[in-house]
Amino acid sequence: MNNAWHTEMLAEGRVSDRRIGDRDIVDKVRRAVLMQRLPPGTKLPEVTLGEVFGVSRSVVRKALTRLASEHVIDQRPNQVARVRAPSIEETRETFDARRLVEGEVVALLAGRLPAEPLAALAEQARGEVAAFERGDEPARIEHSLTLHHLLAEHSPNRVLGAMLTDLVLRTSIVIALYKRAGLASCYLEGDHSRLLTHLEAGDAEAARGDIHDHLNGLEALLDLSPREARIDLKSILGRAPEQA
Repeated sequence: MNNAWHTEMLAEGRVSDRRIGDRDIVDKVRRAVLMQRLPPGTKLPEVTLGEVFGVSRSVVRKALTRLASEHVIDQRPNQVARVRAPSIEETRETFDARRLVEGEVVALLAGRLPAEPLAALAEQARGEVAAFERGDEPARIEHSLTLHHLLAEHSPNRVLGAMLTDLVLRTSIVIALYKRAGLASCYLEGDHSRLLTHLEAGDAEAARGDIHDHLNGLEALLDLSPREARIDLKSILGRAPEQA
């Protein structure tokens, strides 16, 4: 397993003097899922999470309830919570829904984005390319996710924006589950730069087509046969040990 994520988590633990709360656990687990460090199907036992974060089981339960409401995990009575593992049918439906929603969002944004948001989007697109070229896949994923979250944030239709935020997370989960074995990256060269060109030019239908092409390309990189992974939660989410 790549140690970069573990190192980051340990660093966070060292610099934070405040008590860990349920929101911190939600943020860290969500981020681990988005960065594809916690694959779908990973068990999240309350006891283990409590040990990892140094909190009571009641705090862990609050965090798990929030994660379930965000569709990050599945919670069933008398069962250990798990990172969501969408079915193949749900995976296809997720891509279909995101094509519809994000296609409409970018069509609405075409020609309407001020200079500052456009610059922020361009910065993320450049960051993604640079991360890909240096082989930093977690950073590449983060730049890509940030770009799509910025699109959702600036959506003229706030309901569509909220739907897109949810669908970006769901898509990331299904990519983590179904990405072809041995595929180092789901990077699609030029997709984001073309989209930004059409957004700036005000070409709504071209921007919509860019999103459709982008999502079609991502879906084509998936191997729709489920896989299980053995994950060490303490390694991924662990904090630095307390100083004696």
